[in-house]
Amino acid sequence: MNTKVLVAKSTNLSSIAADAAHLLKKGEVVVVPTETVYGLAAQIYDEDAVKRIFEVKGRPQDNPLIVHIASLDMLPELVVEIPESAKELIRRFWPGPLTIIFKKKSNVSDTITCGMDTVAIRFPVHPVAMEIIRQTGIPLAAPSANLSGKPSPTTAEHCVNDLDGKVPLIVDGGPCEVGVESTVISVAGAKPTILRPGIISLEEIRSVVPEAEISESVFRKVGENEPVASPGLKYKHYAPNCDVVLVDSDSARYVEYVNHFGNEKEYAMCFSEEAHDIRIPVAVYGSASDPEEQARNIFDLLRSIDKTGAQRIYVHAPGESGKSLAVSNRLMRAAGFQVVKLR
Repeated sequence: MNTKVLVAKSTNLSSIAADAAHLLKKGEVVVVPTETVYGLAAQIYDEDAVKRIFEVKGRPQDNPLIVHIASLDMLPELVVEIPESAKELIRRFWPGPLTIIFKKKSNVSDTITCGMDTVAIRFPVHPVAMEIIRQTGIPLAAPSANLSGKPSPTTAEHCVNDLDGKVPLIVDGGPCEVGVESTVISVAGAKPTILRPGIISLEEIRSVVPEAEISESVFRKVGENEPVASPGLKYKHYAPNCDVVLVDSDSARYVEYVNHFGNEKEYAMCFSEEAHDIRIPVAVYGSASDPEEQARNIFDLLRSIDKTGAQRIYVHAPGESGKSLAVSNRLMRAAGFQVVKLR
């Protein structure tokens, strides 16, 4: 299969979206940009197309997909009810990088939900994603457009590297503004519960829904036979080919550790404030005080370091509060929960 890459701009957006929608309505899978990461999309009412997502990615069959909409009018056809907590979240955060899990209607395929009675839904704010969904006229199922387990794609080039020859079209909408996957919150249980942290933090969620809590599964490795309602919780995720070690320490101890144990075939993925003190190859993923900058850079850096043939990456762990939790969560799973604690 020859993969075409089309660059979407404001001047050609409608035409590019029409090309993508045409393929999606025919049952093809297409790579679509969003504000979080690039997605591998198929229209939800074509079972073969949805199954093709799993095949192209090499995605485990028990890892559910997120359904993307471009209008609130699409929501009632997918969910049994919209609880009051969900209405508050929708008013505050949609369109945007928040996925909400609802009780699903029977017309939502069990392939999408991995047999569960809930469905994860997002209304992306990216203009290209919204226009493609609108012109398709059907909600789109779309996980990240990378090979399963690898760092998520935040540029069209990342998607080409992973999926060239596997999909007919990659729509290039430029670098992703957020850089990590959406916050996932379930409103299908007794309390609104965050299942995957994202750039919309627990504190921001609680400003709208004070009773919201965060699942303990965010902080631990999920068992192989344990069902999950959200993607990104199970299996090793976001990982380059080389070994990743997360170093949980203050700046001085981190620098001392990598200078002592690291070598020229290993990288320190660190904060900008400490880079000049490190004697092994360095990749800066942002200021220690700027989790949004860190989020935009982590996946691109993991991929770039991998291309150098590095054997190991020592990542200085960010905090686990506010927006930093999203970055910490992705790095923890990229490291396979391999953490050196020096505090």
